[in-house]
Parts: sequence; C-alpha cells; structure tokens
Amino acid sequence: MKKLAFILMASSILLVSCGNSKKKEAPKKVSAKVEKKATPAAKADPVAGKKLFGSKGCTACHHETAKIIGPPVKEIAAKYAEKKADVTKFLRGISPAIVDTDPTQVAIMKNNIDTMVKAISDADLSNIVAYINSVK
Repeated sequence: MKKLAFILMASSILLVSCGNSKKKEAPKKVSAKVEKKATPAAKADPVAGKKLFGSKGCTACHHETAKIIGPPVKEIAAKYAEKKADVTKFLRGISPAIVDTDPTQVAIMKNNIDTMVKAISDADLSNIVAYINSVK
C-alpha cells in the first residue's frame, strides 16, 4: 500500500511538473489601417475673446474705437483685413506690425507680446483674434 501511494504521488508530481510543455506564442500583430479623421477645429468665440482681451491687459493700451496708447481694435481689424494679414502671426511674434510701425510703439508691443501673449494657448489666442476681427 505504501508503494502504491508512493507511485501515485510520484506520478502526480511528474504530471504536474511536466504540464503543457508548449510555450505560448506571442499574439500576432495585426496591422490594420487606421484612418485619421480630421477633427474640426473648435470655432473661435469672440465673446470669450473679448473677456480674455480685457483679462490679459490688452485694454490698457487698446480701446475698441479710440486710440489710447496703441491703435484701436477697430483699426487693427480693418488694417489686417485690408492687407489680408494674419493677426495671430503678429501676436505670436512671427510677422511684423502693420498698423502702428513707430519703432517706440513696436518695442512696447514686442515686450507685451513676449510677456503676455506668447503664453496664451492657441484656443485662447484664436478667441482673442475672433474678437478683434469682430469689431467693426
């Protein structure tokens, strides 16, 4: 009986230890074409842009219709529309000023752009530009 128990135990251990000797194969990579669908850009919001224009300090120099330190927003919008220029590029420091090109004013604007505008997100800047372009 002891022999039979020993044989059964040894057989059990042998069966368990051998188990399935096949290695699991790594799953095959399936390459499927994934089409990227262009997501439409969020529409710029001139109302949000007007709030940002005020909160970012732009109103310290720019009024909608009257010249304070810088040109009025209405004049900026008209000049950029007339020249088919991009206000965003100017505000990002990519293109030169086309409204007020006086060197002193340009230096002030550059400083303001470097300190206040460059840190603005693209969405917020789009809203500010939408506001500027909405002033007629």
